[in-house]
Amino acid sequence: MRRCLGENGNACTGSDRHSQYNETGNGQKAPITTLFEQVGLQKILALLESEDANVRIHAVKVVANLAAEETNQEKIVEAGGLSSLLMLLRSFEDETVRRVAAGAIANLAMNEFNQELIMLQGGISLLSITAADAEDPQTLRMVAGAIANLCGNDKLQTKLRSEGGIRALLGMVRCGHPDVLSQVARGIANFAKCESRSATQGIKSGRSLLIEDGALPWIVQNANDEAAAIRRHLELALCHLAQHEVNAKDMICGGALWELVRISRDCSRDDIRSLANRTLNSSPIFKAEMRRLRIDF
Repeated sequence: MRRCLGENGNACTGSDRHSQYNETGNGQKAPITTLFEQVGLQKILALLESEDANVRIHAVKVVANLAAEETNQEKIVEAGGLSSLLMLLRSFEDETVRRVAAGAIANLAMNEFNQELIMLQGGISLLSITAADAEDPQTLRMVAGAIANLCGNDKLQTKLRSEGGIRALLGMVRCGHPDVLSQVARGIANFAKCESRSATQGIKSGRSLLIEDGALPWIVQNANDEAAAIRRHLELALCHLAQHEVNAKDMICGGALWELVRISRDCSRDDIRSLANRTLNSSPIFKAEMRRLRIDF
């Protein structure tokens, strides 16, 4: 169901982006490609509006698989595929259709140009509604993956937050499924990284929108999760949040300082461990609190 693009994702802006839906293995890829070439994209997209439910489901699966390939992502959007996929989320209650449509949107959201169009066409609101309605973990994984990809775009952060993107991510942790939690953690890490970059460049001021929307308790609680992917993303998120002094007091009150100290000592990733060390050493507020608590550092 998923093809991941390496450990660091396919990054247009330094974020971690993953394809979410790809049913085709090497042996099945040729028929999809052949169908695409012989029938044409417009005819495939037209089938998304078919009155026959089976035809509609097969068509959206084909589009989702095509969208997993970078070369097809802008073509699908230019041909009106994004609007059709959003229509499926808006108009159909069928769980399979909504799951695969969300996966296709997640794949399209790997492309930076497409990300802005998804936001402009109300994609976050529709994904948030889908997340609130869905119970199936795989549907939630697709939706979380789509939002996580959008979280990696610096230009969209304020709009994404105002349209409920962060709240939708946090709402999906109710599922408890590790695949869903991993996508939620990835989205939080992407958002924190973009926030940190914007603050460093002087574009953003004030405390983190993640903290304002109540993400910090969940981040702290799960930063040492047994699942390596969840742990890695949340450790990175904490380091990025801690890079800006305006977040330090909230992080101390929320117990994040102890996690940062743990990360600086015990993290298995050298780069994350070094980042935590540098961050703690450069923060007067954190250093003062560590002296008060007599934490050796």
